[in-house]
Amino acid sequence: VALKVQKLITRSKFPKDIATEIITAYFRLGGKLLKHALVAVRSSATAEDLPGASFAGQQSTFLNIQGEANLIEKVKEAWASLFTARAIFYRATNHFDHFKVGIAVPVQRMVASEVSGVMFTIDPVTNEKNKVTIEAIYGLGELIVQGAVTPDHYEVDKKSGAIVAKQIAEQEKVMIKKGRTNVIVPVNKKEAGKQKLSDRLIKQVADLGKQLEKHYYFPQDCEWAVEKNTVYIVQTRPVTTTGKQTGKTAAATITNELLVKGDAASPGMASGPVKQLNSAKEVHKIVAGDVLVAEQTNPDYVPAMRKAVAILTERGGRTSHAAIVSRELGIPAVVGAKNVRKLTKDGMVITVNGSTGEIYKGAIAPTVSNQPSSTNNSNAKKLKTATKVYVNLAEVSRANVVSKMNVDGVGLLRAEFMVADIGTHPRKFIADKKQQVFIHKLAEGMETFCSAFSPRPVIYRATDFRTNEYRNLKGGAAFEPPEENPMLGFRGAARYIADSQVFDLELEAIKLVRNKNGFKNLHIMIPYVRSVKELEDVKKIISEAGLHRSSNLKIWMMVEIPTNVIRINDFLD
Repeated sequence: VALKVQKLITRSKFPKDIATEIITAYFRLGGKLLKHALVAVRSSATAEDLPGASFAGQQSTFLNIQGEANLIEKVKEAWASLFTARAIFYRATNHFDHFKVGIAVPVQRMVASEVSGVMFTIDPVTNEKNKVTIEAIYGLGELIVQGAVTPDHYEVDKKSGAIVAKQIAEQEKVMIKKGRTNVIVPVNKKEAGKQKLSDRLIKQVADLGKQLEKHYYFPQDCEWAVEKNTVYIVQTRPVTTTGKQTGKTAAATITNELLVKGDAASPGMASGPVKQLNSAKEVHKIVAGDVLVAEQTNPDYVPAMRKAVAILTERGGRTSHAAIVSRELGIPAVVGAKNVRKLTKDGMVITVNGSTGEIYKGAIAPTVSNQPSSTNNSNAKKLKTATKVYVNLAEVSRANVVSKMNVDGVGLLRAEFMVADIGTHPRKFIADKKQQVFIHKLAEGMETFCSAFSPRPVIYRATDFRTNEYRNLKGGAAFEPPEENPMLGFRGAARYIADSQVFDLELEAIKLVRNKNGFKNLHIMIPYVRSVKELEDVKKIISEAGLHRSSNLKIWMMVEIPTNVIRINDFLD
């Protein structure tokens, strides 16, 4: 199926208007002196680099492309790569709709890199945010991404900018441009074991990484290249594996024989029989529970990697395909383990410790962590953080269960679910002169939360029903006007000011819980406040109801629309 789809794309006539635009832009990129510039044709699909799904290497990249006809062909092939067998498989297993995925093709001036590599603005294995991790090789960066060579590994302290770790690798082969093609040639033996990137450039690359992280507000995974002592960033994307829990914890004491040590690439520890793969054509050999051992992996190995309990490669670094995908799948991995294919054979049981990079003979039973598995366990260690950790709650039935968790209170108690449980529009209670029924039912719900969490705070967010939601309540149609866009319509604070009757009922319920039933841990949050005047008017309504802001009654404003951020100082004043 994949081959048929790709043929349909590559054999189709290229749209003339798009071709004209591409060729014009291509000649502009080359400039007056060099019309036929060397370019890299890359891919950027809408389903790539999502939280938890990197789609690492799923679409094609073409390097050293020259001439407008070649460029048009490679753009077509990049489009077609959206439907390779591996890309289809990856989308299916991650539940992405094949026809809701789009692809863009960035065309970049080719950087004839003397040194290239990958940088993570965190430690990709431990997720430590205080360092930048850089891996470097000679030549074009394709070999580092593939994991075909073991790179140099450098670590830079983010705060001081000092290089805190260096691991120099012996590079046996390099990819370079030769004529119109890319070729892999041996590295000069004198150069093979030297540091690939100078200290000055290590610091410069790390500094660029810090700038990118600051710009995107998220840890970055970047590809870079150096040509004539100038650093170029050729790609950056969010790190997709932060916070992943992989494998099990290591055993307290290990007496098994150490076979080999490589580079820790994905934390955790797992044991299983070895299954060596010589190419992606052998992925069918892997069964659930095997330890996948290979020289390196590429995206075609992913179906086998999903079945394996651990990944072990002879080449590659922490930023190689094997490392990135293992972290994403949550399985232990060790890369760059020299001669591991000679030291192991099919069926041999080994243990892979992805946290230390060590490979042991035989199976090791991991010790269970001291942390209890259930958050409801009364013996759970209560971790204290400087930041208050609040929960978002709505269901009354969940109050007792959630209150036993290690949280500092309820940061958002939604009124809507309690009102929906009551089932009748509040204005109908008013029309039927049954206000007290509504007040007591709402107070009952609030009290359940306050009692369960006491003395921890419970922040009750007043009603923020939209007209379409309110209309679904019993009697709602008589009180709710139809709106084209209820999301931006008659809701939140504006509602209380236009007609405070329903808000008054909520305030009465709050008074009942706080003053009569004694739960002083109940506080108020006002939603969807469009202006400072609205906030002032709502505060007057609250004061007139007999509720006054004090050390034990906090009034919160929900910051959820642009004006709340832009005018935050005015709101605070």
